[in-house]
Amino acid sequence: MRKLLTIFFILLMAGQAQADSTLKAFQTGDDSRGWEAVGRLDFAGRSFCTGALITETLVLTAAHCMFDIDNHKPHKPQDITFKAGWRNGQAQAYRAAKAIYVHPEFALNSGDLHDRLVHDVALIELDRPVRTTSVRPFAISARPEKGQSVGVVSYAHDRAETPSLQEVCHVMARQGGVLVTSCEVDFGSSGAPIFDMSGPTPRIVSVVSAKAQFRGGRVSVGTSLDGALSDLLQMASTGKSHFQKASNEPLPALSQTEFVVGVTGH
Repeated sequence: MRKLLTIFFILLMAGQAQADSTLKAFQTGDDSRGWEAVGRLDFAGRSFCTGALITETLVLTAAHCMFDIDNHKPHKPQDITFKAGWRNGQAQAYRAAKAIYVHPEFALNSGDLHDRLVHDVALIELDRPVRTTSVRPFAISARPEKGQSVGVVSYAHDRAETPSLQEVCHVMARQGGVLVTSCEVDFGSSGAPIFDMSGPTPRIVSVVSAKAQFRGGRVSVGTSLDGALSDLLQMASTGKSHFQKASNEPLPALSQTEFVVGVTGH
């Protein structure tokens, strides 16, 4: 944990080398065109996260979103609704969850911050495929390099009805399976896809796991998909879901870093 926080300190004291773009809200259909596979994940009407389709039936998101914000018990599939392209009260597709796949090494109550962040990834299998011309699943790309430009599309507590795009932010550091980025995130952004924007179409390289602060500066933390996503796809192919045992004990303190959790916590 100390090493991770030291990285935050050094980067923030050094300043941002490249200017980042501001958030752009998707106010119209034209604004959101091509991004409809990003959607809002609602949990029994109590909280939400962000997720993105990577196949017609699989939504990629953060593992910690799969636990109730109050009692930390695993969500049941029937509690989850994916709203593809949700904007101003309407979605391109509504789907219920059929199964949940959490990375087998993720433990919500782990006291090791780095270990928790590096495995904070999950897949949700939908009850029916999303097959519409307007919703096209995103491809996955390799982990970006330090300094590389990336983008993020996310919902948040203060923009729950309309997602926003930050087209240019940057990878500030890589540590193991964790990415530190300058992308703007807030409560509700958990699970949001971080994109490599360098090619003809956006490709997902990470998912938002946490936001962090150090001496008033803000950074975001993403979980790398290297290896972790392959593990989850294997689980989904066999239909074997996995949850670490949760408890009602409070989560361990995260010092200067906090999980990004939705409207009332996710």
